[in-house]
Order: sequence, then structure tokens, then C-alpha cells
Amino acid sequence: MQKLILTTSATAIAVSLSVGAAAARDQIRIVGSSTVFPYTQAVAEEFGNTTNFPAPVTESTGTGGGMQIFCGGVGVDHPDITGASRAMKESEYQLCLENGVESITEVQIGSDGLSIAHSADGPDLDLTKAQIFQALAAEVEVDGEVVSNPYTRWNEIDPSLPDAEITVFGPPPTSGTRDAFVELVMEEGCEAFPAIEALEGDRKDEVCQRMRTDGPFVEAGENDNLIVQRLQADPNALGIFGYSFLYENQDTLKAVAVDGVLPSPETIADESYTVARPLFFYVKNAHRGVIPGLQEFVAEYVSEEAMGPGGYLEERGLISLSDEQREEVRNAATEGKDMTRYTN
Repeated sequence: MQKLILTTSATAIAVSLSVGAAAARDQIRIVGSSTVFPYTQAVAEEFGNTTNFPAPVTESTGTGGGMQIFCGGVGVDHPDITGASRAMKESEYQLCLENGVESITEVQIGSDGLSIAHSADGPDLDLTKAQIFQALAAEVEVDGEVVSNPYTRWNEIDPSLPDAEITVFGPPPTSGTRDAFVELVMEEGCEAFPAIEALEGDRKDEVCQRMRTDGPFVEAGENDNLIVQRLQADPNALGIFGYSFLYENQDTLKAVAVDGVLPSPETIADESYTVARPLFFYVKNAHRGVIPGLQEFVAEYVSEEAMGPGGYLEERGLISLSDEQREEVRNAATEGKDMTRYTN
């Protein structure tokens, strides 16, 4: 395994940071995904309670927003870690490089199911990806033509579905959850419609990926707790968020089955629930050894007590990696191994 070696420029930055400037910030600063946020917050609380370091400051900015902030530069004015519910994009990596963030460690903490859920008082629902696409896409196929989405009630899509208005609260475009939902549900759902499949190039991508903006789909911001609150108030509304939020609110919410399968730790782990994705955090290596406690916090995050089977993150809904994967991740995280996704 590669040892923690900072580049010459990163070392120079770290030295300049440590000369008085580091004293301006004695807490780790973390931004990023609203899905990863509760896991990071749990580690931050444990870290603050069991070490002499203050608990990190964590902020839920969404995956895309977190990447923009994280890649803004090196120094105490910039965060040390960002959480992500998808892998860093090449464009984001290039932004980091342009702003002097030259050494980054990618850490996969586990897996998460993308849940569609509603109030426990609502009816049991089992939706296909094609039906979800019909409910939420800006354009759909009707009588062999691609048209603006006319559906406003579920039973208009299929008579077996409830006679209720389509109201779905979901994440904004800056969210990794939105990216994953489009890829895993919308793009796959649109494959059921021949007129859409016959489209070519950018036009097909547009139809398969663009969410409707005429009311039934409501962008609810980066705070998944607000979606949960809205579902508790409206038994007919649905919400889209990470499995951890469903897990934490299972006394008041229940999941919608997708293609006959409900999300659970077992169905996410064995991939029978097909709406699942990996979760990550990214570490700015130039800040290791400069921001107090950063190295120790990373070690806590990837410890068996945190992300292992039966660990306190699993208790919050995280689906653990295999033994071999966890060991590989742990070594890379603690040694500061540079990510190679876009460097090979």
C-alpha cells in the first residue's frame, strides 16, 4: 500500500498552513451529501465523545454542492472532507486540481438503498420503474408518441394504483441522490417505452433523465428530514431519500416496493433491491497533520466499530462492505492513498 506522501506543492501548502494559520481553525470541517450526513454526524459525535479533539463541524450541502466547496482550494478556509452519494466526477476532480487540491483520498464507506417511502398510514404500494418514470418524467410515451407528461393521478398510469394525486418530494439537481435516482430508476424505467427507445442521442437522454416541473414532483432541498416531515403530514405523498432516513423513521414511514422488492439491509446487500448505490467520503490530504485530529477522525470513520458488521453505522442503516473491501478501504484511508479514478 502506498504510504502517506504529500507532493512538494502540497507539503509547501501544509507548511504555510501550519505557521499560525492553522490556529484559526481547531475543528475539522465537513460538507457534502445529505445521505452521508447522518453517518458522518454519528462518527463526529463518537469522535468528540471519545477523544480530546472537538467534534467536527458537519454541514449538509448535497453531493454536488459539497464537491464545489471541497474543491475550492487548500487552507483553513476550505473544508477537509466531503461526503458523496456517488463517485466524484471527472469534472469535479479537474476543478480540484485547478484550485490546488492535488492529493485526494476516496473512501467508500458502504452501500445504501435509494428508498421511495410514504406515511405508515398510506396504502401498501408496489411500483415498477416504468410506472415511476411515467409519474415523474417531464415527457412520457402516450399512444406511441412522446408528449409532455399528462398524468396527475396514479390510477391514470395504471387502474390498479390508488386514485390519488401524484405528489413526490425528491432531491434537487445538486444532490447525488438525484443523480443516482435518475440513473437507477428513470433511465431504466424509460426503456419500457418503444417510442422513447427509438429516440437517438441527446434527445433520448433528455427524455429519460429530465424530471417534470409542473407540480407532481417537488424538489425539497438537501434536508431529507424535511421530506420525512412532509410525508408524515400527507399520507398520499411519496418521498425519495436514502435508506438510512427510512430506517430511522420506520415507526412513521413505510417503503414502497420497487419491482416487487422492498428495501432492507438484506435486499440491498444481495442486490435484489436494484435501487442501491455506494457511498463515499473524500479527504483533502494536504490538511492531514495540519488540521488537528483529521487523521484520527478518518481512522475512526473506517474502524470496525464504525463501519464494520454490527458497528454503530450499520445500526443507522449503512450496508457494510465485505471483509476484504473494508480492509482495502481502511488501508487506503489511513495511509492517505491518492485516488486513481481519473489518473490512470
